[in-house]
Amino acid sequence: MFGKPFTQSTVAIVMLWMLLCCHSTSTEGHRILAVFSFPGKSHYMMHSALIRELVQRGHQVTMVAAFSLKHLNLGHNYTEILIEPVYDFWSDVIPFLKADNIFDLTTIGVLDYHYMLEVIGLTTTEHALKQPKIQELINHPHPRGEYDLLLCEQFYQEPFLALAHLYDIPVVTSGTLGFENHMSQMMGLLSPWSFVPHGFTDYSDRMTFKERLLNTYYSLGEDILREYHYFPQMDRMVQKYFGHLNVSIPSVSKMEKNISVMLLNSHIPLSAPVPLVPGMVFVGGMHIYPPKKLPQDIQQFLDEAPEGAIYFSLGSNVQSKDMPDDKLRIFLDVFASMKQRVIWKFENESIVNLPKNILIKKWLPQSDILAHGNVKVFITHGGLFGTQEGVHHGVPMLGIPFYCDQQLNLKKAERNGYAISLHFQSITHDVLKDALNRLIYDASYHDNVKRYSNIFRDRPIQSRDAAVYWIEYVIRHKGAPQIRSAGLDLTWYQFYLLDVIAFVVAALLLASLAIVILVRQILYGIRQRRKIKMN
Repeated sequence: MFGKPFTQSTVAIVMLWMLLCCHSTSTEGHRILAVFSFPGKSHYMMHSALIRELVQRGHQVTMVAAFSLKHLNLGHNYTEILIEPVYDFWSDVIPFLKADNIFDLTTIGVLDYHYMLEVIGLTTTEHALKQPKIQELINHPHPRGEYDLLLCEQFYQEPFLALAHLYDIPVVTSGTLGFENHMSQMMGLLSPWSFVPHGFTDYSDRMTFKERLLNTYYSLGEDILREYHYFPQMDRMVQKYFGHLNVSIPSVSKMEKNISVMLLNSHIPLSAPVPLVPGMVFVGGMHIYPPKKLPQDIQQFLDEAPEGAIYFSLGSNVQSKDMPDDKLRIFLDVFASMKQRVIWKFENESIVNLPKNILIKKWLPQSDILAHGNVKVFITHGGLFGTQEGVHHGVPMLGIPFYCDQQLNLKKAERNGYAISLHFQSITHDVLKDALNRLIYDASYHDNVKRYSNIFRDRPIQSRDAAVYWIEYVIRHKGAPQIRSAGLDLTWYQFYLLDVIAFVVAALLLASLAIVILVRQILYGIRQRRKIKMN
């Protein structure tokens, strides 16, 4: 058929050409302004994965960042505006809550978490807005046409939404906490509090009457606090930093309703099914990549663990080095008494008389460690990123929640049969050892987490692909108004059907009043006729 047979080099060239064709992107590179100003290090697991994916697909990204991504070597399509110094929000939160340290946060109430996040949002947002380079963004002489999209975090940084009005671009947000109560109102959806638990409770989607009553109180209470306490403070901040511009900036509550798509850090089965509109997209697990080779000392430590190993990390905010001495001694004594090895993220690497079966390090490649076949238990604080990694790699979990969504995450994991959740202040030697032994030796925990791992991985489209698709969709369709809910155009009393309820109540009252008047008239007439007869 051909004049000459293909040589080996020719075949290689053809195969390389086909590979490049398969991986080439048909999408035009867009200019994206990304604002991830909140200085929560764990949040950047999602941010960095999303930004890297966008840059690799040919988009130009300018990112306002609390932590640098330069270590990712993203190339010339990535520009970074770094917020310096990193704001220590815990120095505001701990005194505000009158706590001694972060380990005391297990004792505060559900609505107290809202106040805590208010403090975090107000202080970190203003710290970022003061930055000279961000001031340059705000005061750009000709902003229109500079960017195609504003991408920002859905986490108490609302004044940055004003940038969308300055640059006349649509908005996509990403929520690292997954689904939260107030997100439904932001997207024009009436969330049923009867089976959608508030994210800071530990309720399931099958609540008792008392839980439904409290869930309504917490959810409605948060809505009222946001509308009448939190938003006015953020509106004042918007006016302070954007009010001098010749652009009409709406209120924060109205700007929230201009968000086209929300990328939510959650996915079935780690979250219960909830009503959604098309603009609410679950992309949980997008930070999880195929495991990389472990450092030699960690690889050897895990390989040479005949009875298996326990991995222990409380995340980036709750640090083991700050643990009260009595609790630290309990963990050390229990670990020393076990056959398993323990690899522990301990931030100062200076435990005196460390048992031989424990390896401590300031930083550890968590997902890669959880992928090792000898890891039997993951001790975690219950953040979404960690619990997703635990389920993805099929490792049973011992949970120690401290604040916000961690209780909900771990209670759901416990109900699903692949975790045990402990209250930090109630941990004793016997409680801790019993929980670890159950997780290691009761095969049901391992079987359950493997089953849920299969469900978590089973998706029609992978999370990073879904996130990029919807970002590009919003750009292609100029904000995608076709997926916008009409609920966003209702007043608050119309949204909650209070006008309908008021009408029905008024109609019933009027009908009742009419019946009462009619009965009285009938009775009066009967009495009058009797009087006439008697006379």
